[in-house]
Amino acid sequence: MNPLMNIGEAAKAAGVSPKMVRHYEQTGLLPPAERTESGYRLYGEREVSVLRFIRQSRRLGFSVPQIAELIGRWGDDRRTSREVKTIALRHLADLDEKLREIAEMKAGLEGLVRACAGDDHAHCAILDNLAAESPEAPRHVARFVKPRRRRLAPDDEAPRSARAAPASGHVDLMAWMQGVHTHQSGAGGKA
Repeated sequence: MNPLMNIGEAAKAAGVSPKMVRHYEQTGLLPPAERTESGYRLYGEREVSVLRFIRQSRRLGFSVPQIAELIGRWGDDRRTSREVKTIALRHLADLDEKLREIAEMKAGLEGLVRACAGDDHAHCAILDNLAAESPEAPRHVARFVKPRRRRLAPDDEAPRSARAAPASGHVDLMAWMQGVHTHQSGAGGKA
């Protein structure tokens, strides 16, 4: 019979950190360890095998509930491989969905990066597009900007009430930014 190991030795044998061993105990994936009279945890080969099983499952992206289900099947002599395969197939479907979401995010970000000149000008297509998707952006940004007073030019002589209101809730960010300047939030001073 192999001797019992302390938490550091068991963690090293399983390829995980002692912190993760404690975490797996707290989440219920690993049964509570035996303890010495001094309160130190002790682990045997069985616990190290469970820790390795958890480590491998985490590497494949299984969630804690999925790992708990797999550990339950692992210890059940009446299990069928069909049951285990069903768990794995569900996880594969979840991974496929995440891959689709990541591909969409990547394509969207690549498009924004291509649209941005990335030069010394203030105009930024990335910011314009991000603001265009958020009708609330001007209201949130308004906390950090202060309107600039300006004189009316001769062609601006029409009273404000006679000017056309924006056609939609999506105010073009650059048009909105004209006539305002930024200041530090809460400082009250001009930047």
